[in-house]
Amino acid sequence: MSKENVFVTGGAGYVGSILIQKLINKGYDTRVLDLMWFGSQGLNSVKDKCETIKGDIRDSKLVEKCLDNTDYVIHLAAISNDPCSDLNPELTKQVNYVATKNLIKLSKEKGIKRFIYASSSSVYGVKKEPNVTENLPLEPLTIYSRTKVWAEKIVRENNNEKFTAVNIRPATVCGYSPRMRLDLTVNILTNHAINKGKITVFGGEQKRPNIHIEDITDYYIDLLKVPKEKIAGETFNAGYENHTVMQIAEMVRDVIGNHVQIETTPTDDLRSYHISSEKIKRVLGLSPKKTIKDAIIDLKNAFENNLIPNLNDLNYKNIEKMKELNLK
Repeated sequence: MSKENVFVTGGAGYVGSILIQKLINKGYDTRVLDLMWFGSQGLNSVKDKCETIKGDIRDSKLVEKCLDNTDYVIHLAAISNDPCSDLNPELTKQVNYVATKNLIKLSKEKGIKRFIYASSSSVYGVKKEPNVTENLPLEPLTIYSRTKVWAEKIVRENNNEKFTAVNIRPATVCGYSPRMRLDLTVNILTNHAINKGKITVFGGEQKRPNIHIEDITDYYIDLLKVPKEKIAGETFNAGYENHTVMQIAEMVRDVIGNHVQIETTPTDDLRSYHISSEKIKRVLGLSPKKTIKDAIIDLKNAFENNLIPNLNDLNYKNIEKMKELNLK
C-alpha cells in the first residue's frame, strides 16, 4: 500500500516544524514549501525524511508542481500577526488572501482530498460576549485578520463532495519549537522572566486565549482522518485556556520563581476575547492534552539546555526579521 502524501505550506515555520516531524512519524510522505525567511533550522532533524522546497506561495507554477501526487494540503503559510502584516499591507493581501485563493483553486483541479486552512481567532476582534463561539459575527480590526476572513470565505465556498475544506481558528500558540518564536505572549513572558528576571505587562486585563503547540499540531493531523462529513465546509475554534495577560504573567512567575518581578504599563492594544472550543470537542472529540504551564516548563527546559542559544537572533522575532528583510 502506497503512502499518503501531505503538502504543507509554511512547513519550516514555528508550528510547521513540529507538524512535519509528527507527519513523518505517522508515516506520511511529506512535502514542504517555505520561503525560509526565518531560516530552515526547524527542519534540521527531518531534512532527509521529507521533500523541502524553498519557494514562494505566490508562485503559481511552483505551487501547481508541489500539488502533484498529493492527497492532502495543510495551509499554514502566511504573513503572521498584526504588526508584521501592518509593515506591508499589500504583501499581506497577496500572501494571505490572493495566494490562498489560488492554492484552493489549484488544489481542486488536482483532486486534493482534503484542504485544512489555518486561520486565526483574531478574526473576532474585540468581543464583549463571555464566550466567543464560531457563529458570532466576525469583526476583524487589522489587515491580517481581514485577510484571514476573506480566505476563510473562499475555503467554505469551494467545499464540495469531492473537495473537503475546513477552517481552523487557532488561539495564540505557545511552547517550544525548533523554529522558535519569542514574540508570542507566553513565550515572551517566559523569556523575560528567565533572562531578565522581570516581566513587563502591557495593560494586563486583556484576555488572550492560548493553545500548546503540541495540541494544535495534533489537531491538524487528526483532521486528515476524521469523517469528512463532520468537517466539510466547517469552521472550528481551537483554543483552550482563556486567561488575562496578567494571569499568564503570574503563571510564568509561579514556574520560574518568586524572584521574577511583574511590572505593568498602559497599552492601546485592547484586543480581548474568550474563545469557546466546545464545538471542536463536541463534533470531533478533540481537546487539548497540554496546558500553558506545560508550555512554560518546556520553554524553561529549552533555555536550560541551550536549545535557544542566541536571544539576539532575529529569526526568533518575526517583525524584527521582516523589517530587516524589507520585504516587497
